[in-house]
Amino acid sequence: MEFRVLKYFLAVAKTGNITRAAEETNISQPALSRQIMDLEDELGVKLLKRSKRNTTLTEEGYLLKKRAEEICGLMEKTVEEISSSKNNVGGNIRIGCGETAGMRIVANALHELMQEYPKICANLYSMNDSGVKEGLEKGTLDFGVLVQPEPPQHYPYIEIKHKDIWGVFMKKDSPLASRENIRAEDLYELPLIVSQQALSNKELKGWFGKKEDELNIVATYTLIYNASLMAEAGVGYLLSLEGILNISEKSNLVFKPLSPPCVCRIYFVWKQGQIFSKAAALLKERLLSL
Repeated sequence: MEFRVLKYFLAVAKTGNITRAAEETNISQPALSRQIMDLEDELGVKLLKRSKRNTTLTEEGYLLKKRAEEICGLMEKTVEEISSSKNNVGGNIRIGCGETAGMRIVANALHELMQEYPKICANLYSMNDSGVKEGLEKGTLDFGVLVQPEPPQHYPYIEIKHKDIWGVFMKKDSPLASRENIRAEDLYELPLIVSQQALSNKELKGWFGKKEDELNIVATYTLIYNASLMAEAGVGYLLSLEGILNISEKSNLVFKPLSPPCVCRIYFVWKQGQIFSKAAALLKERLLSL
C-alpha cells in the first residue's frame, strides 16, 4: 500500500466523485480508477459504492479513510520535522485543547514564538480530554491542554498558571441571577446542561454530593457555544467554566460561581518519550520559562 495511493483514495472520499478527484490529484480518470481498484484487490474488500450520481464509502472504506488521514498526517508531520533546519524553524505545531480561559497563556507564548519564527503555524483542535489523549497516543498531536482537578498521571506536563472556576450560566431573568454564588442545593431540582467530560471524569460529583442520575440533567455538551444557545433558549442551567463565554451587556446570560468553589487546573501535556520538531520544542521551552 503506497502513500501516494492513500492520498488518491482520500481525494475520492473527499469529493465523492472520481472525475473531480482525478482533477484534484492531477491524474487521469482511468488511471485513478485503476489505482483504487488495485487497492481494493490488495485489501480484499470493496472500499467504494459506485453509482451514476456519486461515489460513497463502504464500511471498510470509512475505516480506511480514518486510518489514511492519520497516516498522511503523520507523514506530513515527519517531513516538516526533518526538513526544518536550525536557522529555518517552521512547520505546524498541533495542539488539542479543552475549552479554558487558560489558553490565553498558551496563545501568548505562541504569538511571541511566531513573531520570532514567522514560518511556524499553529493548528488548534478543540476537543475533550479523551480526544486529546487519543491524538497524543496516535502521534497526530504534539501537545494537549487538559482541564482537570488533579495532575495527569501518564503524561509529562507543565502546569499553566491559571485556574478555572466552575459556575453556572443562566438567563438574566432567572430566579438565581441575583445571587452572588450558587450552592449545590440550589440546583438539585433545576434542569441542568452539563459537559460530557465533567460527567465522565466525575469532576462535579463531589461538589454536588449526589449521583448524576439523581440530578435533573436535561442536556449534555462537548463544546460550549451550542450549549450556551440552549441556555439562552431556557432549556436549562449551563454548568461550565468561567471566562470561556462572552457575556457582555448584549448577552442574555449571566455567570455565577459555585460555592464552595470548585476549581480545575490547566495542564500542557505531551506523550512520554515524544520526539519534538524544533518548533514544538521551542514552544515547550517558552512555556517552561514562564
